[in-house]
Amino acid sequence: MLLIPAIDLKDGHCVRLKQGDMDQSTVFSEDPAAMARNWVAKGARRVHLVDLNGAFAGKPKNEQAIRAILKEIGSEVDVQLGGGIRDLDTIERYLDAGLRYVIIGTAAVKNPGFLQDACTAFGGHIIVGLDAKDGKVATDGWSKLTGHEVIDLAKKFEDYGVESIVYTDIGRDGMLTGINIEATVKLAQSLTIPVIASGGLSNLEDIRKLCAVEDEGVEGVICGRSIYSGDLDFEAAQKLADELNG
Repeated sequence: MLLIPAIDLKDGHCVRLKQGDMDQSTVFSEDPAAMARNWVAKGARRVHLVDLNGAFAGKPKNEQAIRAILKEIGSEVDVQLGGGIRDLDTIERYLDAGLRYVIIGTAAVKNPGFLQDACTAFGGHIIVGLDAKDGKVATDGWSKLTGHEVIDLAKKFEDYGVESIVYTDIGRDGMLTGINIEATVKLAQSLTIPVIASGGLSNLEDIRKLCAVEDEGVEGVICGRSIYSGDLDFEAAQKLADELNG
């Protein structure tokens, strides 16, 4: 079970948002590269970056901070990035800089042809981020709810050749209310590619529940607010996950 600490970037700083609201952000570090080093030192084998300004602007905005993180930890662990990635040139630039995975979210839903091209050009490096509420996919930083069913879209993207799906229950994200295990497992069971859970991770009990369904295709979980607020000790969580999964 991959426990993947999230570093959300806004104006070059590491922050957390509440319910995806850019006006409700808490700054946790003004040195994202040092924060990335901290999580790797505590056992992280992959790190999740989000360019929040990029997600809202539709183009990369925190490239300096991202490059600093890649320089710091990119040779040791896999780094994945989402937020504002809308063209093949941006993907190529980030992969050349040492990024392992690019996460395509809104653009995958709105422009599936672009996703297909990305999978063809950069096979093995493309992850799709699907944000959903009540089983329906949301786009544009969660501001727009579409009529698309998560499972239907995920199956379509699986056929394109995406590496995995990051599934976020946006009703729970940043709320510390627990992962939506049922919906995550349902999605994982309908696919052959792995699913990474996201949204609501709050304590070690969540880690136990996730480890129990790893065989269903749930590869990992993104750890956000809980590891910054202190509700979840990342090092202890990683240790527990390693013990449970032998």
